Amino acid sequence: MPFLAYFIGLLLLVIGGGWLGLRTKPRPFPNYPQPTTFLKTIPLSTDLPAPVARYFKAVFGDQIPVIDSAVITGTAVLRPFGVALLSRFRFVYCAGQGYRHYIESTLFGYPVFKVNEYYLDGVSHLELPFATVHNQPKTNMAANLGLWGESVWLPSIFLTDPRVRWEAIDDHTARLIVPFEDGEDSFTVGFDPQTGLMRTLDSMRYQSETDSEKIGWHNEVLGWKTFHGIKIPSPSTILWRNQKVPWSEWHIEDVAYNVDVGKYICARGL
Repeated sequence: MPFLAYFIGLLLLVIGGGWLGLRTKPRPFPNYPQPTTFLKTIPLSTDLPAPVARYFKAVFGDQIPVIDSAVITGTAVLRPFGVALLSRFRFVYCAGQGYRHYIESTLFGYPVFKVNEYYLDGVSHLELPFATVHNQPKTNMAANLGLWGESVWLPSIFLTDPRVRWEAIDDHTARLIVPFEDGEDSFTVGFDPQTGLMRTLDSMRYQSETDSEKIGWHNEVLGWKTFHGIKIPSPSTILWRNQKVPWSEWHIEDVAYNVDVGKYICARGL
């Protein structure tokens, strides 16, 4: 009996310690050191669908700053295995062209699970502790949708990239058409009737390379923060339609626009 009591006590201590560790929020990575610059603007187009025009008017006003690159820093809650992992991230973008993702999931605030992911020159590369996926066709397609879905954090690219176009659906919904290889892909975008701001972003996306069919991929905006005079979604969530709860929630802590990412986007880690 004393041994059993000791064993149960030790087990409860381990479980309790693990629970506390999973609930310890990590400190965000340091802010990116290069300053944001806006050297060029374009006027807001007059031929956009009505809800799209209202959205960009609310985000920018009448002048749209041209954004060529961005470094986004923040914290996240990820549920890759159904367990909430508190995480921190640094995402690097060449606007409309490619990205690099670096994520650390933590225990007691210390990294225990790291992800290095790239989508550059149309090729995706995903490094996980248990697997590596490189240049697979369905993953490339999913990564391209990820690039454009995350572009809500550098939203002027939806107006300045000539390959992107908007199509009207109704008073509060529009279709966003984005490039992919020699063709196109699309999102259905919902806008809030009161604020005019983006509320949802939906598409059909492969969840893994072995999927035979695409799955609904639902992005929802829960709030807004302003960086350098630009409103961007934060927090926001991503839900796969075959799951009951969002697999991720993203909180933006720092944004740097139009910085030199030429070497940084090809690096690994922070």
